[in-house]
Amino acid sequence: TNWTEVADLSTARDGGAGFNNTNNSNAVYAGGHNGSNKVASTEEWTGAGAPQGAWATINSLNNAREGMSGFGIYTAGLIFGGESPPGVMGNTETFNGTNWTEVNDLNTSRRTMGGAGANNTAGIAIGGWGPSIYDNTELWNGTNWTEVNDLNTGRVKSQSAGAGTSTSAIYAGGANPTGTAVNNSETWNGTNWTETNNLNQARYGLAVSAADNTAAVAFGGFEPPYTNRTESWNGSNWTEVNDLNSARSNL
Repeated sequence: TNWTEVADLSTARDGGAGFNNTNNSNAVYAGGHNGSNKVASTEEWTGAGAPQGAWATINSLNNAREGMSGFGIYTAGLIFGGESPPGVMGNTETFNGTNWTEVNDLNTSRRTMGGAGANNTAGIAIGGWGPSIYDNTELWNGTNWTEVNDLNTGRVKSQSAGAGTSTSAIYAGGANPTGTAVNNSETWNGTNWTETNNLNQARYGLAVSAADNTAAVAFGGFEPPYTNRTESWNGSNWTEVNDLNSARSNL
């Protein structure tokens, strides 16, 4: 119903990626850009045992980067793609609740793509940029990435805008090749993407949270300007609901 301010990250940054459990009691956030440099630092959120929860620094990614995506839960997550010198990367790392381990790379190196998956054994990488805008979708089986059917509309600047599982996901918003925000929304059934009813407000740099493609929340982003707008998806339509307390992008 409403958003509530809680404890801040130890390191302010944008362009990172993360994953959580099925409620707000545990989460992991890694990488990003701290205003000066790309970082590998990782923080874990524990919502229990503190009035407003707390973030704690844990073991870092093997590769500092920004603009990557991720999916999974806080004890079994995956981070992939992004950018770090000398350029766009396909590096993939899996997280077991304590450490990050390098695994097989994406077939197509890219940044600012979406991702959806329930854990680090099955998920999808969606769209992205590097150097052109991609509509590629890749399926992760716990060992390798495989090219599968593409998005209907390629787009970027939406690394947190995919959510769900490897068989039921939603991808909303982003930017087109001219850098203009779009409101396109597509659902994934494990085989194909289908155009559905659009977001009420076009934007990029937003985040989407969902367990599958029948219920989701999209929030934040850049329209322009930066926005705190929040919309709820019921499997058919997006509806405006209560906004974030702080407008922001690249969540």
